Amino acid sequence: MKPIFSLGGITAERGTKAQGFIKVLDTGTVMPVTLINGEKQGKTMLITSGVHGSEYPGILTAIRLGAGLDPKDISGQIILVHPVNLQAFSKRCAAVVPEDGKNINRMFPGDEKGSIAEKIAYVITNEFFKAADYYMDFHGGDLYESLIPYAYFSGSCNSKVVQASKKMSQVLDLPYMVNCMETSGTFGCAAMLGIPAILVERGCNGLCLKDDVEKYILDAKRVLKRLDILADDSLIFPDKAPLELTNVCYTEAKSTGCWLPAVTAGQKIRKGDKLGYTTDLFGQIIDTYSAEFDGVVLYHCASLSAPKGSELVAYGELDW
Repeated sequence: MKPIFSLGGITAERGTKAQGFIKVLDTGTVMPVTLINGEKQGKTMLITSGVHGSEYPGILTAIRLGAGLDPKDISGQIILVHPVNLQAFSKRCAAVVPEDGKNINRMFPGDEKGSIAEKIAYVITNEFFKAADYYMDFHGGDLYESLIPYAYFSGSCNSKVVQASKKMSQVLDLPYMVNCMETSGTFGCAAMLGIPAILVERGCNGLCLKDDVEKYILDAKRVLKRLDILADDSLIFPDKAPLELTNVCYTEAKSTGCWLPAVTAGQKIRKGDKLGYTTDLFGQIIDTYSAEFDGVVLYHCASLSAPKGSELVAYGELDW
């Protein structure tokens, strides 16, 4: 156990919690943080939310966990950030940091001399990750995304980290989990540093629905329970683990246009099925997109506007 747990100027004595704002290097940017220092010895879990400021269910989940978890039930420590991207949250801005237009999740491990998004990623990597034994990053469908709940874990790091990350994913009440080979982003960077990590997707379209938040809280508590950080005998675990997907196709817009999807999140598709098409501003078809293999739609763009290079549909390979 840690008699005193400190991070970024916030200090929680054993058996207590503390809350405050942690400053991002030499900027005026801050992140709201809750530290929970449990009464018993154990590992440290880092939970971040709002890397994308309009993915609301994960943010509210982190806020409620910070307020509701009792240090008496905790073995170890929990760090909660709610949200990481406070500027985007405040301005109702999707995907990026308003000041520099960059996606924090593409900036890891960050740069202490870079722009705001790069500095935020740097602080998470060099201050928060260094304090953590495990990591969960809460995401969801942004303002323009419709998705089904699923999770990512890294499959391209140390085998022990892969298995520990997979173990975390297996207790989630979700239909799918993706074994992701990319090493970028929050969970990929953490895993490469030796920290078992998962990224959870729940909720979409900029909505913050009660049902999504309640299920998100249960997901988080199940992981904490499985890792012996949370004592809660009332928790019920799913009968089966999420189905593992190892191949995901991210279809991007070939040119700027209007996007008309032909699929919905969660829909099973066959190779060659039409995913959707784009038109110009006069309604003339520009491009048509089709599935490259049998699978299931994880998420799709729910916005009419489709800039060149933006993601239109993500689907995982699945035999059905």
